[in-house]
Amino acid sequence: MPPLRINREIRAEKVRVISEQGELLGIMSLREALGLAEEMGMDLVEIASNAKPPVCKIIDYGKLRYHLTKKEKESRKAQHQVKVKEIKFKPNIDVHDFQTKVKHAREFIGKGNKVRVTCVFRGREMLHMDIGEKVVKRFCEDIADIAIAELPLKQMGKSLTTVLSPAGKKQKK
Repeated sequence: MPPLRINREIRAEKVRVISEQGELLGIMSLREALGLAEEMGMDLVEIASNAKPPVCKIIDYGKLRYHLTKKEKESRKAQHQVKVKEIKFKPNIDVHDFQTKVKHAREFIGKGNKVRVTCVFRGREMLHMDIGEKVVKRFCEDIADIAIAELPLKQMGKSLTTVLSPAGKKQKK
């Protein structure tokens, strides 16, 4: 939002003035409007600078700024930022550990976040990448009812990675 001009910062010669209650007081010179605002113990705030003549409101500027910042915070609070949560495991993961990882992934996706699934290989495990690939595919199948793979399975160095996102959202291809 562009900064609002107040009192002496207003450049127009004639302005359309609105009272604090929202009543139209009419078009008057800037000097008259400033005098009226001072009589009321308020500020003259330029609301619509693009209008001909510019629209100014007689209001307490501090109170106006407070309400605008409060409204801005509320709108930011309503937004949900999608985070990418990561779940890592090794190709020789045990059944119970695997189920725990699936449960955590379900929680993350249920909250609307994306999940990066990573299978990390160490040493000789690199010779059996197919085992890790099967584990990751099984993981994706176990949560296929609520999530879909956004990226294909990809090998990066000593790990296999894919990203899962909530199934309700449309995907870019």
